[in-house]
Amino acid sequence: MKRIIIAGLGPGGPEDMTPAVMEAVKEADVVVGYKYYFQFIEPYLPEGCECIDTGMKKERERAAIAFAMAEQDKTVVVISSGDAGIYGMAPLIYEMAQAQESDVEISALPGISAFQKAASLLGAPIGHDFCIISLSDLMTPWAVIERRIKAAATADFVTAIYNPKSHGRYWQLYRLQELFLQERNPETPVGYVRQAGREEQDVKLTTLGQFDPEDVDMFTVVLIGNSQSYVSDGTFITPRGYYKTHPLTPPCMEGSGSKETGKGSVGQDIMKESFRTILSEMQHPDVPKWRLWPLLHAIHTTVDFDMEQCLWMDERATEILYSKVTDGNLKHIVTDVTMAASGIRKGALERLGIQVHCYINDPRSKQMANEKGITRSQACMQLAATEYPEALYVVGNAPTALFEICDLVRKGKMHPAGIIAAPVGFVHVCESKHAVKTLRQIPKIIVEGRKGGSNLAATLCNAILTFDDAAQLKPGRDL
Repeated sequence: MKRIIIAGLGPGGPEDMTPAVMEAVKEADVVVGYKYYFQFIEPYLPEGCECIDTGMKKERERAAIAFAMAEQDKTVVVISSGDAGIYGMAPLIYEMAQAQESDVEISALPGISAFQKAASLLGAPIGHDFCIISLSDLMTPWAVIERRIKAAATADFVTAIYNPKSHGRYWQLYRLQELFLQERNPETPVGYVRQAGREEQDVKLTTLGQFDPEDVDMFTVVLIGNSQSYVSDGTFITPRGYYKTHPLTPPCMEGSGSKETGKGSVGQDIMKESFRTILSEMQHPDVPKWRLWPLLHAIHTTVDFDMEQCLWMDERATEILYSKVTDGNLKHIVTDVTMAASGIRKGALERLGIQVHCYINDPRSKQMANEKGITRSQACMQLAATEYPEALYVVGNAPTALFEICDLVRKGKMHPAGIIAAPVGFVHVCESKHAVKTLRQIPKIIVEGRKGGSNLAATLCNAILTFDDAAQLKPGRDL
């Protein structure tokens, strides 16, 4: 019977070879393969079985020999390490059968791949979506490989790396690390196993930032975690999602709502899940919590990851402003428009004993604006300066309000506890934000450029009022 069986031997040890592969080898008339792999099947070879071996990079020659033997009505087993369908002989055999219009019966038997064996030795690193990339550019242009690396890094796949290095390929793994670090936290777990399942087996665990490509050779499989992967007691784990945790979201975040039920409100639970999603998609989630907390709120409100670039803050601004809340020095917030005032959480204000003031509908502001020939937003800031000069000033609409604050501060008529600057639009918006940066003694959070809005200003204010929740990343307490 003309027959070719393509068999994956697994990583090398007999305990990792499937019974189906063992049976196929025992029934073979001819075994064809790279000579190094015969040592793994020698105990199972039947008497009289012909073994035909070839050296490295002789895959086409091996396949041609297999077809020639099969045409003699022999059962031929073509062996590959790992799984024959993963960078193995299976695709070549099927392609050659089509090219030759062969009537040889072909079947493939799966084997445990090297990345699966390596994963089991490291713990559970491939518990979620993953991909495999070979760094060998013998038959694939490097430009294509690099495009795939970027896609894997951006898409947050757990990534297994085959053929990471050889004598002639020494820089590609460095480039891969560089590309992944553009998208992943340097603390992302990385595990690598040399000679998985064989006597020379060596298992190591590190991080993406600390990973040294010089510690890898052609017999090594590298596994890079995703944004949810973590290491616990030396075990590399990528959660599937059953416990809904994230490496930057401690386990205590799960069910961190009311003490009676252990669960938050529906709105709070949705916000927690949103924050987890944002963390997994941020380019640089590894920032200090005083920056991360308002940044998460800003992205959550705007669905705009550009906030990572345009949200500017003075050093420790959130932390400093929250300390003013807790020590009782910040008791008033002034907004430029009612929309910004209405977006500040009432529960947080009541809990902290803070009052919000907006003068846009105050008859005095309209009268002052008419008399002085200024905008109502400017008039609002002038009124606020006489009544709450040390408030937190939150501007989400009018650049003229921001300019007025700068002028009043420079004249000594106002001493804000802090400023949130998020006016939006096209006229004088950028300039007003440049101006407020000059107030160096006042902690500020600024949405740079044209972007902003009352909803964004309010959510940044909410981030300050709930900064005590930042350590455990449990948003939405006052919803």
